[in-house]
Amino acid sequence: MPISKKTTTDRPAPDRRGELLATAAEVFAEQGYSATTVRRIADEAGMLAGSLYYHFDSKESMLDEILSTFLDELWEGYDAVVAARLGPRATIEALVTESFREIDRHRAAVAVYQKEARHLVDHPRFGYLAESQEKFERLWLGTLQRGTAEGAFRPDLDIRLTYRFLRDTVWVAASWYRPHGAHSPEEIARQYLSMVLDGIAVRD
Repeated sequence: MPISKKTTTDRPAPDRRGELLATAAEVFAEQGYSATTVRRIADEAGMLAGSLYYHFDSKESMLDEILSTFLDELWEGYDAVVAARLGPRATIEALVTESFREIDRHRAAVAVYQKEARHLVDHPRFGYLAESQEKFERLWLGTLQRGTAEGAFRPDLDIRLTYRFLRDTVWVAASWYRPHGAHSPEEIARQYLSMVLDGIAVRD
């Protein structure tokens, strides 16, 4: 017997789905994906474990939606930076700023991505993680290479080492950042960029 599709009125409210995904992301970030049970997510959301399946068919589906939503928004921002055709330094500044905005919007998802991505890349459902990582490297490495070629960055830089330093310096912020703190994402980006691009020592 075929299973009938839900009518429009039977579909879970988008706001509730969003709330549940936010809760799941926080639990995944704290406990790790493998160690998290559907019951734990349901408990944190204040509902029965069975009720969670009305919104999602599996824990894996929740993880998929958390990661794909974060990456879709990240690339929407990055693609806008690329489309602006800025110079190398301005591109790096814009990419760093956009990265901090995404940490602000999706802090838990970023933490989950950092913990789980390497274990998921070989899973067919999460093949987009490897594709995104490759695209990310091409964008950042290409911008740094263009910057050295055009004289915007020092010619003696090890491009790949510089890329790793920038990447890790920015994204590790997800481990301590909390929304609505003393500084906005843009202000944190400005401080980071000042230290990375201009240093911390007083100039003579």
